[in-house]
Amino acid sequence: MAEARELTNAELHAVAGIKLDGKNRRHLNALDLVSSTTVNRAFVHELTDRGAVWCAEELANPRPARSGYAGGALYSVLGGLRRHLDDSGQTLADIFRPDVASQVEAAYAELTRKIGMPLRLSVLRERLDAIPRKDVDRALAVLARRGDVHVRAEADQKTLTDLDREAAVVLGGTPRHVLTIEAAQ
Repeated sequence: MAEARELTNAELHAVAGIKLDGKNRRHLNALDLVSSTTVNRAFVHELTDRGAVWCAEELANPRPARSGYAGGALYSVLGGLRRHLDDSGQTLADIFRPDVASQVEAAYAELTRKIGMPLRLSVLRERLDAIPRKDVDRALAVLARRGDVHVRAEADQKTLTDLDREAAVVLGGTPRHVLTIEAAQ
């Protein structure tokens, strides 16, 4: 839920230190809390609507018996989150939104397969077509502030297609067409 997107087992392990496989995956699937599909021989998991409702209800539940110190701390934070949601009228979906910048970086890595290789934003946007343009633009602006990320105008404007021009993000008043991410320093 916190990632607000579907995750592979590898991504789930990197984010939360867990994998959904075997009996646990089948159990959550049977309860219709998580949907799991196979993509390129790997499972991809996504919280269902029923799973999101379960998460929201869990915020109001007391700490489970034998949950230990970490469980007690976690349920204390969950209770505070529930009070905030009640007071503000927000929902969990208002708080947990996709990390679009990370999705841009992941798409860049998949499409270039090489650090420091320029990528046209038209190609990137095609890969991220399910994400609203304004969200991708915002993520590109945030990433562009980093020293290892460059969002530049195409030097040879004659090579730009209409699709490239349409895909440009405007930063500092200048349309930018190409993303390059170098190795982090």
